[in-house]
Formats: sequence, structure tokens, C-alpha cells
Amino acid sequence: MGVSTELTDTTSSSGLDCTEAVAAATAAAAEVDRDARFPHEAVEAMRGAGLLSASLPTELGGRSSSITALADVARRLGAACSSAGMVFAMHHTQALSLRFHAATGPIADLTRHIAETEALLASSTTEITTGGDTGSSTCAVEPDGDGVRLEKNAPVISYGAYADYICATARRSPDSPPTDQVLVVCPRDDTELEQTSQWNTLGFRGTCSPGFLLRARTIPDHVVPVDYATISSHTMLPSSHTLWGSVWLGIADAAVDKARAQVRSAARRTPGQTPPQAAKLADLLVIHQRFESSVATEIRRYEQFLASGEAEPTIGFAIAMNNLKLNTSLAVVDVVTGALALTGINGYREDHAASMGRLLRDAYGPQVMVSNDRIRANNAKLVLAYRGRA
Repeated sequence: MGVSTELTDTTSSSGLDCTEAVAAATAAAAEVDRDARFPHEAVEAMRGAGLLSASLPTELGGRSSSITALADVARRLGAACSSAGMVFAMHHTQALSLRFHAATGPIADLTRHIAETEALLASSTTEITTGGDTGSSTCAVEPDGDGVRLEKNAPVISYGAYADYICATARRSPDSPPTDQVLVVCPRDDTELEQTSQWNTLGFRGTCSPGFLLRARTIPDHVVPVDYATISSHTMLPSSHTLWGSVWLGIADAAVDKARAQVRSAARRTPGQTPPQAAKLADLLVIHQRFESSVATEIRRYEQFLASGEAEPTIGFAIAMNNLKLNTSLAVVDVVTGALALTGINGYREDHAASMGRLLRDAYGPQVMVSNDRIRANNAKLVLAYRGRA
């Protein structure tokens, strides 16, 4: 991940060209935010550029793109439109789960079809009855003739109404305990969604994440043949935190770029003098650089884990990924509020190019999407068994 925040080159170093997607996201960002509507222009551009299949296995029609490459695109999209960036990031947490856990056996045909069609994947991992605990389920996969059925009352399914598939967690069977979970890939044609709440939020408005009662009947081959606890620890949790953190870094990039433009404008008005805002910008860049470095460090950690071929991450790895989410969710607020203080009244105005309104509202979302308090509680359990460094 580069040091400069002026991300004008939208072809990632690993060859994922997101030029059209970033342009589409930028053009529609204000409207997506104002109307709380899905960023369909950006998603269609992602589909056209083959970005939705990028993380799926090459042998099944994808590109086997690295976490680094995906994070780079997520960052650039996040700077353009945080909702589009989050859709990209959340989609790939599911696609990576298929790449690592559904690339062989009968379910490989489904993964191949998803890659070929550039399908959009959403997830449903929480349930009204479990209080946001993704590690347990009340609903269960039930046999239904030659198929299986599932009914899940989900408090939130991000862009569920627009997804081609929803990857839903459930107990393995009606007799299974709450923590014995599997992941069911529910095709749109096999799924009924009954909306149960509205989505009118401060930020991330275009992710369109109301609650739904999900009813699906599909074939048994659409149940991922790996327990969900393994999928979560190996793939879903670390990919979420690295890709989300990259989107939030993109939000910070956009704020810094606005602040820099204001300082440069002030400098042009007083040739030969350093404007007083320049010192504040230098201080802001320290915070931004620390943010950028923390994301890059944990992406490398995840890449190293994947390269090791280990099936289960260590406790230290899990703590590091949790800390990434905690740190980045706070850092994005620090950067955006710092940029607002630097730009002053122009940043406070909604009708100025320096406006921080959307960025500020989006910046507060990361702390409450998967509550930081819940993550701290998980860390508290992990540190009791952690012996350090491993």
C-alpha cells in the first residue's frame, strides 16, 4: 500500500484495474448517500471489470487475487464512496470463504458458476435471537425432500435485496448445538426475503442493510462442507478486518486530500509564506501514516498466514486481527475530524468541495458495525489463553 494519499492511478500494483469502478463510485457517491440507495453503477462497473470474481480460484474462473490486491481496490473505492467500498469488501469476505473452503467437491460447481457470472455475494451471520453473536445460531438447516431449507430472522443483511447469493450461517441440523454451524449459499431464485426493518442511518447509507426474514430452499450441495468456526477464524474474520480497514483507510485518504487542497489553496494566496495550516496538516499526516502502516502490517500478517498453509490461526493472530478492527475504526475518526478542524468552515459546509459531512458520518460507522465492545469482550477471553508472540 503506497504512502501517497493522492490515489489517482486506479490500476493496482497487482493488475486489478478499478478505474471504471472508482469513476462510477465517485460520480454517484453524493446521491447514494443522500438517497440511501444501493451503488448499482459502481457494482456494475466492478462486474464489468471482473472485480467480483477476482478473489475466486483461477482454476474455477477467478484470478486468485491476493489480500493485498483486494485491499488496494477496497481502499481506492473507499476514498470514492464508502458504501461502494464496503460492498466490495463484504462481497470478498464471502468469495474468499468459497475460495478456501468450497473449491473442491460438489460445491465447486457452484463456486465456478459464481465466478463465471460475476455474481454478487452477501452474508447473513447474525440473528435476532443471538444478540449479534456470529458464533452461534438458533436457526438450523433442515432436510426437505431432496433439498434443504432454512428460515433465519436476521437483524441486518447488507445489500441483501441486491445480492445474487446470500451466504447464511445456521446450525448444522435441528439437533445440533448453537455453535455447531455451517454456511449455506442461498441463490436468489431459491430465496425469499421479507424485509422487517428500515435502513436510514448516519453513514454507510448505500449499503442498504435492513433486517430480513430469510426463507430458502436449495440443494444440499450448497452447504459448504467445512464447519463455520473454521471458515470464520481462517477466512471470514481476518478478511473482513483487513478489507474493511482498507475501506476506512480510503475514507481517511479522501479527508486528507481535501485538507491538503485547502492548505495548498491558502499557500497560493500568500506566496513565499508557509500558511499556519501547514503545521496542522503535517500533524494530521502523522496520524494518517500510522493508520496506513497498521493496515499494511496486518495485511502482511494475513498473507503470511495464508502462505503458511496452516488450517487454524494462532490466538495471537486472532488478537491481532481484532486489534486491527479496533484501531482502524478509531483512527478513521481521528483523521476525518482532524481534517475537519483544518478545513474549518469550508469543511463544515455541505455545499463546498472541502465538505467533510459524508466522510464524517461514514467515519463513525466502523465502531458500531460489529460493536467494538463485542470485539473487546472476545479479546478478553483470548488473552487468558495467550502466551505471547505465537
